[in-house]
Amino acid sequence: MISPNIQKVESYLRAIRALPTGTDYTKEDLISEQFLIEKQGSLSIYYAPHNEVINTSARIVIVGITPGWSQMKKAFEAASQSFGTGAALEEVLQQAKRSAGFAGSMRRHLNQMLNEIGVPDAFGLESAEELFDYRSDLLHTTSIIKYPVFNNEKNYTGHAPKMNHVEMLSRYVNEIFPEELSLIKGNYLLVPLGKAVSETLQELAVNKKIPDQCCLFGFPHPSGANGHRAKQFAEEKERLKKIVKGNKR
Repeated sequence: MISPNIQKVESYLRAIRALPTGTDYTKEDLISEQFLIEKQGSLSIYYAPHNEVINTSARIVIVGITPGWSQMKKAFEAASQSFGTGAALEEVLQQAKRSAGFAGSMRRHLNQMLNEIGVPDAFGLESAEELFDYRSDLLHTTSIIKYPVFNNEKNYTGHAPKMNHVEMLSRYVNEIFPEELSLIKGNYLLVPLGKAVSETLQELAVNKKIPDQCCLFGFPHPSGANGHRAKQFAEEKERLKKIVKGNKR
């Protein structure tokens, strides 16, 4: 389904329609006033279209902190191209999500770790790669802060300042993100990407702001910039495998 709050972002979608298609967008094109949602101090939130579709029947939910510049760029390019072909809004948003959801090397590392802890066996898949292809019916990808956040024009990492220490971000953490998860029916495996996401989800669960789901706390962030990823995964792998096995469908 499309987010119930989609009407609030219609002006940004109209601005995407007006962008030239087939263009390699730059930060000057997208990190601009027409796509600025909100600003507080050195932090700015900008619109991106790929987290507007919610898979309410998902069995696996993968959560990041916030989309980065690379995801933002891919989402805009996919949405612009789809608008250019006359596609309906839902298809535009679906295509943006397929193109931008944890794209590039991040998706490759993510799939590798999911494969190694037994997610395919638990959910009747040949490999985790299928989740981003013809078994996307099982998957919902999202972020605690669903739109890109930049700190002094650099990707926000969830630290310095922490999300709950900034009123603008805290609203996404404690209201908007829990509302999104509440739309997903039934039980699902929750996969937090990195320490900041794990800590935030634990706090939300303790405060009963999100459902008490089977969660892979301690799952490393799959970014290529995470130089400790392999070490962290080796330390957590057996524990994560047991959690997945206990969640087998």
